[in-house]
Amino acid sequence: MANNNNGKTNTPSEKVPIRRIQLGLIIAIGGFFIFLVGAKPELFLLDRSPVVGFIQIAVMLIGLAFICLGGYLSLVGLWKGQQISIAGEIGTRLISTGYVIAVFAGLADIFGLGSHPTPEFIPYFGEWQARGVQIAEAFIAIGMLMMLPYSRNPLFRGQKQSEEHSKN
Repeated sequence: MANNNNGKTNTPSEKVPIRRIQLGLIIAIGGFFIFLVGAKPELFLLDRSPVVGFIQIAVMLIGLAFICLGGYLSLVGLWKGQQISIAGEIGTRLISTGYVIAVFAGLADIFGLGSHPTPEFIPYFGEWQARGVQIAEAFIAIGMLMMLPYSRNPLFRGQKQSEEHSKN
């Protein structure tokens, strides 16, 4: 057990799982590059079509899945093996819900819910689908912010007054 600057000893449960956080960040960054290949393939000289088609949407959603997974793993690692707060649990659900919204918004034409159903038109990523995915990404971002361990951060703790200050 190591001493920290307050003279308290760190138990093994309080140790930050650096490897888990690193793995989560690597997965999230890899997912971001996959997301970029789907969203802007011309950055990688892979653009073959003037519209965003099914394959690009699928690659973009796979990249978003890796971003969500990597972010989740990293944020759970910040809790240092302790139980996640209620806000963190709600954040986990928001991340999952945001991803489901992104999948259904992105693949609306494939599911027959969009303005360009598959049998009559070639499905492509339209303006409303883009807005749906953006709203879903906002849900994911809010969920990740809710998963941060604010209660463990000294910046967000209220100052405890000692008995000496309260007597004076």
